[in-house]
Amino acid sequence: MPEGPAYVIIGASLAGAKAAETLREDGSGGTIVLLGTETERPYERPPLSKGYLLGKADKASLYVHDEHWYAGHQVDLRLGVTAIGIDRGARRVELDTGEAVGYDRLLITTGAHPRVPQLPGGDLDGVHYLRTTADSEALATALAPIPGEETRVVIAGGGWIGLEVAAAARDKGCAVTVLEPEPTPLHRQLGPELGQRFADLHRAHGVGFRFGDSARELRGQEGRVTMVVTSEGAELPADVVVVAIGAAPNVALAEAAGLEVAAPETGGGVLVDAALRTSDPDIFAAGDVASVDHPLLGRRVRVEHWANALHGGPAAARSMLGQPVSYDRVPYFFSDQYDLGMETSGLPEPGHYDQVVYRGDPSTLEFIAFWLSGGAVVAGMNVNVWDVTGDIQALIRAGYAGTAVDTARLADPGVPLAEVLG
Repeated sequence: MPEGPAYVIIGASLAGAKAAETLREDGSGGTIVLLGTETERPYERPPLSKGYLLGKADKASLYVHDEHWYAGHQVDLRLGVTAIGIDRGARRVELDTGEAVGYDRLLITTGAHPRVPQLPGGDLDGVHYLRTTADSEALATALAPIPGEETRVVIAGGGWIGLEVAAAARDKGCAVTVLEPEPTPLHRQLGPELGQRFADLHRAHGVGFRFGDSARELRGQEGRVTMVVTSEGAELPADVVVVAIGAAPNVALAEAAGLEVAAPETGGGVLVDAALRTSDPDIFAAGDVASVDHPLLGRRVRVEHWANALHGGPAAARSMLGQPVSYDRVPYFFSDQYDLGMETSGLPEPGHYDQVVYRGDPSTLEFIAFWLSGGAVVAGMNVNVWDVTGDIQALIRAGYAGTAVDTARLADPGVPLAEVLG
């Protein structure tokens, strides 16, 4: 085994796998143990509600590394095992196999899990959540067209997962209704202005919405779901129900070990500083589970998106190696729905902006939207407009530095984004 410190990563996720890669590439040696509860080697999750769900991406394309990479780089990948305890005094991780793994530095990349509402009938067949490859495969089977029949799908939740599943279900010819307690889809993620744009997009593709409504009860026959009863009393026939009401960070292990965690009402997560270090200087956290004291945004945030795992894992690894780290990346997310492709930079949540400025006509589904606060850009979304993320993120960084923009120049497609600030 390599000589040097012992690094243990709990969570064989994208963040965990990229952290292991960085430790081996940037480190001077040492053992690396990567622990995963799932039996699949680390994979990327965005295709689970997009290409993989639609059958347009094969399983091999999901994996972070090929099957020989881990052994070839002396990474001890242990799948199908669960960490059940962290003994900080003894510096070891206890496993459900009865074994224990010692560490000098520990990284927690345990991710998140779908929120499960306590609904009558929630255990009926035909009720789906989406987090794993197995979940995506089961949902794809449920959505598969049946000759002469129309599968009726009810989706609880109009966030990113709910809308991407809605698009996939319509692609497969299903009848789709989305229940969303907020006044628009993506209301908490984008605010009402862009949320309405996505409502219009999905309505144009035949999706029905019930805003201000949510699932109250699931009914079935012979153990299988047949109906959703909503909080407003509507009875919606359903062959498939998808629950997509958000995710909660997997903090139980960290909390039991005495690490500081954020309150659930503030988003939850393991508290880390800008170097992704927890309240224990030898334990770090990254990805969905980490609540980061973000040096650019000036507030604590927990980001569940792919790019945060992709970049957060390596940043934590460099911090574990003693390198200086200030994790100040602009949050980034992408989505594909029907013929709409988009990228979002920043966190345009209600309460953190006071104006939306468009470059281009939103009705054409080819535009850029900017969210401003006090005249400064705090977030941007490019819809079917490409190769502009770098310029948008530069505007966001300038905005958080206190630089306001001329909104007329910002909205004018004739002014290159790189020249908006003059």
